[in-house]
Amino acid sequence: MSSGFCADCVKGVLHEGTPQGKWEEVGGVPSYVAIPDGDYPKDTVILFCTDVFGPQLINAQLLADSFAQNGFKVVVPDYFKGDPLPADAFNPGSNVDINTWFGNHGVTTVHPILEKVLGALKEEGITKIGATGYCYGARPIFDLAFENKLNVVVVNHPTFIEAPKDLEKYLELSKAPILINSCTYDERFPLESQAIADQVLGDGKYAPGYKREYFEGCTHGFAVRGDLSDPKVKAGKEGAFNAAVTWLKSKL
Repeated sequence: MSSGFCADCVKGVLHEGTPQGKWEEVGGVPSYVAIPDGDYPKDTVILFCTDVFGPQLINAQLLADSFAQNGFKVVVPDYFKGDPLPADAFNPGSNVDINTWFGNHGVTTVHPILEKVLGALKEEGITKIGATGYCYGARPIFDLAFENKLNVVVVNHPTFIEAPKDLEKYLELSKAPILINSCTYDERFPLESQAIADQVLGDGKYAPGYKREYFEGCTHGFAVRGDLSDPKVKAGKEGAFNAAVTWLKSKL
């Protein structure tokens, strides 16, 4: 598979906040783990699959914390083995070569790492696994859903999802309800692909449950790396997060 990245895959703004989670090894995989302050279902976990910046990016950590604040234990595996794209790729004039990086971190490298994480979670007594993925992270979530290893799925401005091929495969194989958070400007999952998703999975065709949210005026990456000083982007990020929480709570 070619890298298939676009310029927006490496653009973004660092968000402000103090992460509350901690790093743990889950199945031998270093992972950022966020746990609710109060009581929460001990048989349920949200698997958070990051974009190319990994769980080291503060934006991802703060999002994981926000899911935890809504009652979920969240596990964010470092499936790039300590080698995510650096956040300084955001900076103007950055010479980060994403295609070279992708040569070491193609999507097929992620699946066995996530299998270790899922195996360890099951040994801990986890029986229900929701998943949320951003950009790159949508691909491994689809692959796990094809194998019915996830109970509920959310993907945000997905990368590496081919329409209609992967959507038809999802319809055929998966049993996990799926929410897609989409936007106006997205080279990797454009309006045409969004319409195909509705055609393949919508109108009750996918019995377990399908929903697509659309955030007007937002660009690929908005749900995790958006510029929150832009009111439209801020509303989109918050809307995508709220939609994900609602979907996960209603389907898990």
